[in-house]
Amino acid sequence: MKALTWQGKRDVRVEKVPDPRIEEPTDAIVRITSTAICGSDLHLYEVLGPYLKPGDVLGHEPMGIVEEVGPGVTRLKPGDRVVVPFNISCGTCWMCQRQLYAQCETTQVTSEGKGGALFGYTSLYGSVPGGQAEYLRVPHAQFGPIKVPETGPDERWLYLSDILPTAWQAVKYADTPRGGTLAVFGLGPVGQFCARVGRHLGADRVIGLDLVPERLAMARRHGIEVLDVRELDDVPGALIDLVDGRGPDAVIDAVGMEAHGAPLGKLAQTAAGLLPDKLAQAMTDKVGVDRLVVLKATLKAVRRGGTVSISGVYGGEVDPMPLMEMFDRGIQVRMGQCHVRRWTDEIIPLLSDDDPLGVADLRTHRVPLARAPQAYEMFQKKRDGCVKVVLAP
Repeated sequence: MKALTWQGKRDVRVEKVPDPRIEEPTDAIVRITSTAICGSDLHLYEVLGPYLKPGDVLGHEPMGIVEEVGPGVTRLKPGDRVVVPFNISCGTCWMCQRQLYAQCETTQVTSEGKGGALFGYTSLYGSVPGGQAEYLRVPHAQFGPIKVPETGPDERWLYLSDILPTAWQAVKYADTPRGGTLAVFGLGPVGQFCARVGRHLGADRVIGLDLVPERLAMARRHGIEVLDVRELDDVPGALIDLVDGRGPDAVIDAVGMEAHGAPLGKLAQTAAGLLPDKLAQAMTDKVGVDRLVVLKATLKAVRRGGTVSISGVYGGEVDPMPLMEMFDRGIQVRMGQCHVRRWTDEIIPLLSDDDPLGVADLRTHRVPLARAPQAYEMFQKKRDGCVKVVLAP
C-alpha cells in the first residue's frame, strides 16, 4: 500500500510499504477514506525527528471502512464506517475505567515513561504505524474505533479522531463560568473548535488570538471576537483591559511548543535537531526546548483565580515557569492528552445537519495522499489560506 513516511527533518514522502494485517485477536484493518494533517504532526516535521526513524508512517486523524476484524472484535464488522481515535486504549484497565484513556495501562509506553500509545507519533508513544496511508491496523478495536453513520461527508465525522474532542476537553478543563469570558490563544484547527465549543457550552464572550489573517477571518465567521497579535505590544495587558480590567475567566493555550516570537526557544530546538539522535533526545527531554511565549502570556492574561487550560503540545521537562506569579494570583492549570472516547458520546449528537459547531467550515484543502509532502509544507508555512488539510488516500 501507499503511505506517508518520515525520512528526515521537513522530508516526508509517499512510499510503498507492506500492507497491515491482523496480528492480535482484537485488531481491525480499516481502509482509510480520509485522514487529516494535525498541527502536532508539524512537531514531527520540525522538532521531534530524533524520536523517528526513516520509513515511519505518520498520521493520527483517520477514518474509513472496516475491511477485516480479529476474532476478539465483536462490536464491528466489515463494511462499518468508523473514525479511529488518535490514542490507543483498551477500555478496561484501571485508567480506562476512570475514563483516563490517554493513560491506558495496557498500551502505556513504560520504556519511555509515557502514557498510552498513539498512532503515527514517534518511539515515545510506541512507534505505531499511522493513518496517513491507504490502510491502517487498529489495535484494541474492541474499544477504540467510533462507529458513525453511513451518510454525510467524511468531514462531518473525521474530526472526532482528535481535534474536536481535544477542543471539547480543553473547554471543559477551562471551566469558564456561564456568562463568563474565555480567551483562546491560537486559532489553528484546535483553537477554532475551542472557540466554537466555548460559545456552545455557555461562555458569554469568546476572544480568539492569532496572527494569520485567514484564521482570524474564519473565527469571525463563527461569532468569535478576535485580536490580531501583530497589532498588540502587550497581549496580556490588552486582554486584561478588554475584560473589566481583570482579564478573562479562563484561557486556553492551543499553540504549544513552537509558538512564534520566541527566538531563544527556536534556537534551542534548532540546536537539538543538529545533534545525533541519542543526544538530541536527551536535550529535548531534559533541557526544555519549548517556546513558552504563549504559555507565559496565558498565565499573565487570565484573571486572578482563573483557569489556564493547555491543549498545545509541550515537550521539555525543565521549562522555567513564573511560579510566584501563578501562586500569588491563584491560577489553576489543567492539561494533558485528550481522552478521546470520554467525550465523543457528548459530541456526536451535535454533528447534525444543523452543524452548531461548524464542522463543515474548517477544512480549507482536500488533496490526494500523493500530494501530502506539498501539503505539509503548505500547512507549516501557512500558505494559500491553509487552516486544515484533509488527505484522500
